[in-house]
Amino acid sequence: MKQDMIVILDLGSSENTKLAREIRELGVYSEIYPHDITKNELAKLPNVKGVVLCGGEHRHVDGKDIDVSPEIYELGLPMMAIDHEAAAIDIKYQEWPSKDQLQAFVFDMCKAEANWNMKNFIADQIELIRNQVKDSKVLLALSGGVDSSVVAALLLKAIGKQLVCVHVNHGLMRKGESESVIEVFKNQMDANLVYVNASFRFLGKLAGVSDPEQKRKIIGTEFIRVFEEEARKLEGIDFLAQGTIYPDIVESGTKTAKVVKSHHNVGGLPDDLSFQLVEPLRQLFKDEVRACGVELGLPYDMVYRQPFPGPGLGVRCLGAITKDRLEAVRESDAILREEFANAGLDKKVWQYFTIVPDFKSVGVKNNARSFEYPVILRAVNTVDAMSASVEDINWPTLHKITDRILKEVKGVNRVCYDLTPKPCGTIEWE
Repeated sequence: MKQDMIVILDLGSSENTKLAREIRELGVYSEIYPHDITKNELAKLPNVKGVVLCGGEHRHVDGKDIDVSPEIYELGLPMMAIDHEAAAIDIKYQEWPSKDQLQAFVFDMCKAEANWNMKNFIADQIELIRNQVKDSKVLLALSGGVDSSVVAALLLKAIGKQLVCVHVNHGLMRKGESESVIEVFKNQMDANLVYVNASFRFLGKLAGVSDPEQKRKIIGTEFIRVFEEEARKLEGIDFLAQGTIYPDIVESGTKTAKVVKSHHNVGGLPDDLSFQLVEPLRQLFKDEVRACGVELGLPYDMVYRQPFPGPGLGVRCLGAITKDRLEAVRESDAILREEFANAGLDKKVWQYFTIVPDFKSVGVKNNARSFEYPVILRAVNTVDAMSASVEDINWPTLHKITDRILKEVKGVNRVCYDLTPKPCGTIEWE
């Protein structure tokens, strides 16, 4: 069943995602597109019932106010403008519309049906994937995280054995992560899984690189190169599937918003990419991705597992990656995850991990001066990954985690807890 859609055109608002979520909460699907979308591009989108022009504080680009193409106004679709002057539109809001006003536009003017749900979304995506892929094979970048796992399940349902899953161990995985991926996807789900150990290759490329954006782009580019090499060993690989979700796209920058951080699957892709992309989750928020996974029948533990960034521990070993600090991140992270599970926090906290920065502090160990690294603990809760609050961890749990890290992790003499929400901090440190 094709779901009705309301299109949001970004004219400089920082509230586009809020509006998209409010419309989806009414039971109607919504997607966000740049202000310079063409008439033909908009006309090709399925089941568009109305358009919202969403202006805001970033409406000034290159010294002038941006607007949509005049042809967009000629499409005859119902339109509403928020904080944007447009003579051709009857409904305008200088302030944010109320829920009643939004309902009136979506249902009374646009005549949209409340048919946005995961069952319909999955059915639509399966049809779109089959139409896009046809008889070709698809290579999936399978990290084992929530996003790529849901993509794997969706693609297996859509195209079955045409899917080839490639798990790349880039040397930046959590403790036991690659072993878990092989067990779940190859042994339990019977996926066509190719395991590639490229640890030395990635770490060699990253040697001496301290800038976080450069690290992400190196990792993103190297991922693609590995996939290209694996594809050459196979026949009929024309597509690359990724677990890209909407927050990845927002944080990687839009035409009216600055980059927060490039995601390896968005800002880190090379210009000479030889694959066509399959990204069925690119318009979903994190909570919607999980709901999709549940609808697809994935195990609870897989759907609600810890989120893990594509660049892995590379963005938690701050600055230039070194073997000793990378090992300190890996071991301290394993301790944190174990103790959170023991305390029942693994089911309460959305994401938790450790960071090791590239500086040392003075301490005392074994009755002697030490000059070693600190470990920073991070634990946050969020719904859609666009904002996050810090979890209040009780002191006994924090003391136990601290004691274990100081005793069991080499090269560490200090443990700190990050109390910064998002914004103004991001969830990750790099």
